Amino acid sequence: MSSKTSFTKAFSLVASGTFFSRILGLVREQVFAHYFGATMVADAFFAAFRIPNLLRDLFAEGALSSAFVPVFKRELNENGKVAAFELAQICFAVLTTILAVIIALGALLAPYLVKLMAPGFGDILGKAELTTQLTVIMFPFLLLVALAALAMSILNSFDRFAVPALAPALFNIGVISAAFLICPYLERPIIGMAVGVLLGGLGQFAIQIPGLRQIGFRFKFRLNFRHPGLIQIGRLMLPMVGGLAAGRVNIFVNTMLASLLAAGSVSYLTYSYRIMHLPLGMIAVALGTVALPKASALAAENDIEGIAATFYRAIHLCFFLVFPVAAFFVVCGDEVVGLLFQHGRFEAADTVFTYRALIWYSFGLIGFAGVRVTAPIFYALKDAVRPMRYSIISVLVNLAGYFVFIPILDFAGLAAATALGGLVNFGLLLVNLPKVVNGVRLTRVFVVFLRSVLAAALTGFLLYFISISVWYVSWGSDLSARIIKLAVLGGAGLVGYLLVSFALNNIPSLKSSGTSIKK
Repeated sequence: MSSKTSFTKAFSLVASGTFFSRILGLVREQVFAHYFGATMVADAFFAAFRIPNLLRDLFAEGALSSAFVPVFKRELNENGKVAAFELAQICFAVLTTILAVIIALGALLAPYLVKLMAPGFGDILGKAELTTQLTVIMFPFLLLVALAALAMSILNSFDRFAVPALAPALFNIGVISAAFLICPYLERPIIGMAVGVLLGGLGQFAIQIPGLRQIGFRFKFRLNFRHPGLIQIGRLMLPMVGGLAAGRVNIFVNTMLASLLAAGSVSYLTYSYRIMHLPLGMIAVALGTVALPKASALAAENDIEGIAATFYRAIHLCFFLVFPVAAFFVVCGDEVVGLLFQHGRFEAADTVFTYRALIWYSFGLIGFAGVRVTAPIFYALKDAVRPMRYSIISVLVNLAGYFVFIPILDFAGLAAATALGGLVNFGLLLVNLPKVVNGVRLTRVFVVFLRSVLAAALTGFLLYFISISVWYVSWGSDLSARIIKLAVLGGAGLVGYLLVSFALNNIPSLKSSGTSIKK
C-alpha cells in the first residue's frame, strides 16, 4: 500500500474483519443467553471472566500494543528487520515469563479476588464457589490473548491488517463450539464455556503465526530485561498501565456494586455492553488500530502535519459512523436486544432491563469511541502521561456518578456513570491534543462534531416517529416481526442520515490525500 492510500484501505480491512468477528461475538452471546440467560450461573461466568479480562486490557490489547508499536516501528525504520525482530522476540519471552507468574498467583488468590470483586455473591449458596472455579480455569486466557495482541502489533507494523482483524473471530468460534461440543457432556455445562474461552484464545494467537513467518519472523526465547527497546517500551507502558488501571477500577466497582443489586444485574450490564461494543470495535477500535502504526511512522519522520491529517480523517470517520449507531440504539435498542437475546431462558423482562442499560451506554458510545481514536495519537508521539492523567480524572468522575445515578436508575445508573466517565476522558484528550500536535485545530473538529450530532438527532426523531406508528407497533414482537421492524427502521435511518449528512456537507472524504474535515 502506498502511504497515501493506506489509511482508507487499512481501515476498510480492519473494519470488515472486526465486523465479522463482532457478529460472531453476538452469536456467541446469543448462544450463551439461550442456554444460561440472566441466571446465577451467567452472573458467575461473567464475573469470573472479568477478572483475567481486566488484566488483558492492561498487559495485552491496551498498554502493551500501544507502547510496543511506536518503539518497534522506530527500531524497524532506523535499524532494520533483524534488530526489530530481536526486540519482538525479547518481548515475547519477557511477556510469557511475567504473565506465567501472574497466572499462577491469580489461580492461588482466586477465592479472594472473587470475594473482593463480587462480595454479594457470597450471599447465594454456591455462587462464589462457582465463580472461583471458573476464574481459575480462565486465568491462562490472559497469556494467550497477550501473545495474540503482540503478534497483531507486529503484523500491523508491516501493514498486515486483515488476519489480525479476523483473529478475534477464532476466539468466538472457540466459545460457540464449546457450547455445542463440550457443555452437553459436563455435569456443570458452564465449565465447558470456560474451556471454550481457552480454546478461543489459543486460536486467536495461532491464526497469526503463518503471517509472522511470512514477514520473516521466527520465535526464539530471548530473555533480556536490559534491552534498550524493552526498557523504552516499559517506560511507555508504565503510565499507560496507570491510566488503564484507573479505568479498570470503574469495571471493578461496576461488578462489585452490580453484585449487590438484584439478581441478573451483572448480566444485564454485560449483555448491553456487548451490543454497544459491536460498533465500538468495528469503527473506533479499527480506526485506532490503523491510526497507531500510521501515526507512529509519521512521528518517526517528524511529520506533524501528516499526523494531524491522520487524526482528522480518523475522528471524522468516527463521528460520522458512531453517532447514528448511538441514536439507533437509544430509539430502537429494545428491538435489538429482543432480536438478539430473547429466546430460551432470556425472557421479555430481561430484554427490558438490558435495554435500560443499553440506552445509557449508547450516550457514552461517542466518548468510548473518541478515546480509542485520539489516545493512539498521543502514544505515537510517546506521550503516555497525559492520557494517564485524563483517565484518572474520568475515573473520579465515574465514581462520583455512581452516587448520583444509582439511586435514580438502579443498575442502569452504573452504565450512566460509565458513559459520563468516557465522555469526560474523550473531552480531555481532545482539548489537550493541540499541545502535542500543533497542526490540530479544534474548531475544525467541533464543526464536524456539531454536524454529526445534528444529523444523528434528526435521524433519531425520524426513527422515533416510525417506532410509535400504529402500523409499526401492530406487527407484534415475535422473531419475524422484530427482523422486519429492524429492517424498516435501519433502512429508513440509513437513508435519512445520509440525506441529512449530505445537506450538512458532513460526508467524509475517502480520497487518498488531504483531510476529511473541511474548513
